[in-house]
Amino acid sequence: MTLEEKLAQLVGYWIDQSGTVAPMQSEMAAGQAPSEELPTLTRDGIGHYTRVYGTRPVDPAERAAWLWAEQRRLVRSTRLGIPALVHEECLTGLAAWRAATFPTPLAWGASFDPELVAEMARAIGDSMRALGIHQGLAPVLDVVGDPRWGRVDECIGEDPYLVGTVGTAYVRGLQEAGVHATLKHFVGYSASAAGRNHAPVSAGPREIADVYLPPFEMAVRDGGARSVMNAYVALDGVPLAADPTYLTGVLREAWGFDGVVVADYFAVAFLEVMHGVAADRGEAAALALAAGIDVELPTGDAYLAPLAERVRAGLLDEALVDRAVLRALSQKEELGLLEPGAFDDEPPTDVDLDPPGHRAIARRLAQSSLVLLSNDGVLPLALPGGPGPRVAVLGPNADRTEALMGCYSFANHVLAHHPGVELGFEAPSVLASLRSALVDRAEVVHEQGCDVEGADTSGIAAAVQAARGADVAVVVVGDQAGLFGRGTVGEGNDVESLELPGVQRALVEAVVATGTPTVLVLLTGRPYAIGWALDGEASDPRPGAVLQAFFPGEAGGEAIADVLTGVVAPSGRLPVSLPRAAGAQPYRYLQPTLGGHSDVTSADPTPVRPFGFGLGYTTFDYADLTAPAEAAAGAVVEVGVTVRNTGEVAGTDVVQLYGRDVVGSIARPVAQLLGYARVTLEPGEARRVVMTVPTARFAFSDARLRRVVEPGETELWVGSHASASARPADVADTTGGVITNTRTSARSEVPGTATPRHRLLLTGEVHEVSAQDARVVTVRIGDAAEVAVPAT
Repeated sequence: MTLEEKLAQLVGYWIDQSGTVAPMQSEMAAGQAPSEELPTLTRDGIGHYTRVYGTRPVDPAERAAWLWAEQRRLVRSTRLGIPALVHEECLTGLAAWRAATFPTPLAWGASFDPELVAEMARAIGDSMRALGIHQGLAPVLDVVGDPRWGRVDECIGEDPYLVGTVGTAYVRGLQEAGVHATLKHFVGYSASAAGRNHAPVSAGPREIADVYLPPFEMAVRDGGARSVMNAYVALDGVPLAADPTYLTGVLREAWGFDGVVVADYFAVAFLEVMHGVAADRGEAAALALAAGIDVELPTGDAYLAPLAERVRAGLLDEALVDRAVLRALSQKEELGLLEPGAFDDEPPTDVDLDPPGHRAIARRLAQSSLVLLSNDGVLPLALPGGPGPRVAVLGPNADRTEALMGCYSFANHVLAHHPGVELGFEAPSVLASLRSALVDRAEVVHEQGCDVEGADTSGIAAAVQAARGADVAVVVVGDQAGLFGRGTVGEGNDVESLELPGVQRALVEAVVATGTPTVLVLLTGRPYAIGWALDGEASDPRPGAVLQAFFPGEAGGEAIADVLTGVVAPSGRLPVSLPRAAGAQPYRYLQPTLGGHSDVTSADPTPVRPFGFGLGYTTFDYADLTAPAEAAAGAVVEVGVTVRNTGEVAGTDVVQLYGRDVVGSIARPVAQLLGYARVTLEPGEARRVVMTVPTARFAFSDARLRRVVEPGETELWVGSHASASARPADVADTTGGVITNTRTSARSEVPGTATPRHRLLLTGEVHEVSAQDARVVTVRIGDAAEVAVPAT
């Protein structure tokens, strides 16, 4: 291969461009030649075609016909005859016109259901593969730490194990369909200062190793992910796009990753224009290539002429180019692109990107993701008998399809730039869904009340009047997803306040003040500070029920109606802590004693509702927790618990196993999720849940930054959320009252169910964790009679 032919395999070409779907897109891609010049532009070949279906609304069958013809041209008219790899966004489904839109990743986390997420990913992959797409730019494995960050809705949750297990399930599902998954954003992107997009990251190497890296390791080692994308940020001053420590040392040398690393869009050029660590595009290209970025996306801004010039000047060893080319070609070979006759078949002509099977999965996942935060008995809706029951469905998100979808949905990512173009599939709003569900039971009236953003309160009076004339009011508020200032959440839409946008709180409070039983439904991409709607004195007016929906996708309106009317019981759990205030951020539940409420500070970071919290229409009880009294550090232990439905209706519980390393050489969290399982039970039914737990779940980076399991005392318990168990002594207790703070707030306790804590002593020598150690807890659900006393 000539140098030009090699470099051509390391870049993408963006077939269409419209609107802004990437940072600095208009500035960075302005020099790209038009697609009419493709035969000339690709005379040496091309590595990727960027978002062939996903940049503007195109008919999928027509675009498939074009793509097959273009691939045949590349095979027949270029010297090497190598087809292009086609990549697309696919975080909430294939981001293309008329394609199914599934719940956002924060909803995946709320479901605590990796198997259903894998099923969704396989469906997405089937659609992609049928259209000739080879690589999907998902999942996002960034661990949430600050809900002010705009990209929280793209993330799965704040616990590394939840993110890792759910994200790995997505990887497996997509790749089983023949489409390569891309892990992003490697690594530490969500730790940017104050939740500001692209802001510097100051996390230390231990936090990176123990919080941000584990989901990626699981997806690589357990999921077999074939591609990784770098993070935009600089970690301790070093941009990840130029950092061989992580892109090569950790990813390839430590974990054995043998796939392809792709640049996040324009990340190579950003080494020059944003980070200032390169003097020009050629130096930026050299830094990125040496660090381990194999393919520059979305276009060949730095890896073509600037990199060629640097190689020919003797400033860069061509062996680095060869290394990347071999990886890129190996990926194409793995995907079947180098097979003779790869595009001799005919393109699809009858394309349905939202078939009934996709819609069914979308609805099930949306149902499983809805988190009931409070309920005084108003739910499920029990309308009065007699003629004329009336339900007022109010709020800015009650009748907006776009409010159901996340930032990387085609509707909010692309169609926002094409007003007048239809969505292309059915996605009934909450209002439409409730009208359908209550068609023979109640009259449904609607007032918007206010917009998502802005200070206009003129519509609130009409909403209040509608509420006064109704038997129950459902107020649907929240976010509008978008990018870079368009919307209230999404890429580039970071915030300083965690209050509901605009005047939505005033709308809710005005409706509640009418005395009409009120249900608050939140359609959001981040958790908001809504303690005012949940807690306070018994006499304080507040909604009778609060239901949290993290952008539940095209079937989200129907799923919400299902839960409100009792067709389905809520079973989602918070994948992120519900914040008390913006000033308490960043926060995640994995805190040592001094990270929580104490007398040494008058500030209280305690969340309003903790990680793992969620109510249902029934109650559950845990009993007969069993586990060994001792185990060697590095061993595997079996933990069992009996869960019983103690209510009067069927329901699904998320059984959460927590642990605590009582004394560690490094300060350890007071609670850590070790494993979890969804269990569906009929009234009075009990099942035995047995988890096989590697003690490596207690691993952390020691003073020498080795991942180890230390011998010593640990505690195990099953709880309904992260704060459900009786807590260890807080700082005031441990100082015997020597330290007091007259301004400290009273610690709020959130009700929950938990077993007593079980003492497990880890014995032997310090165990250094290796690739051979299991990372995942396996679960077996059996008959309640299977209660065995473990050997001591």
